[in-house]
Amino acid sequence: MSLEGLSILGQSRVKPSGKAIPAINPANGSELPTSFHWATADDVSRAAELASKAFAEYRRWPAARRAKFLRLIATLIEGDGPALVERANLETALPAARLQGEIARTCGQLRLFASLIEEGWWVDARHRSRQSRSQAAAQARRPFNAAAARTRRRFQFQQFSLRLFRRWRRHQPPPWLPVVR
Repeated sequence: MSLEGLSILGQSRVKPSGKAIPAINPANGSELPTSFHWATADDVSRAAELASKAFAEYRRWPAARRAKFLRLIATLIEGDGPALVERANLETALPAARLQGEIARTCGQLRLFASLIEEGWWVDARHRSRQSRSQAAAQARRPFNAAAARTRRRFQFQQFSLRLFRRWRRHQPPPWLPVVR
């Protein structure tokens, strides 16, 4: 894995703009060999445009192709694992074991999502009498948003914890307060 300090848009690297900014090793404050260039507003716009086009194509893929794609990403990440761990250790000062665990977790999640896509449970099943076939087909092409589901579960857990704490506070005084008899 060679770093050039340039953004990648589509299948090409962006031309450098502005002054290069060095990466810093937080463990000792030294500059790392590769410097990085900022992306311009045009680069960001182009990235959003390319992402939109890519998603328009991706959403038409059948479930088996999506699953194969996610598994390929996991395999490629694992293939670059040693180089990723080495560079991430230099940039973050996190221990190698932690970074290897992050790679394993990420690849495991990609493979989990691939198996869920193949199972098809992510398709929002609805009663067909209220939904036309074209609406059902469009719904089936929409990917499952795991981040939104996690956020919702976290919010629900926070609300539950808050209600539980309020009940506890109402019926029982905190242990650090003296008991008045």
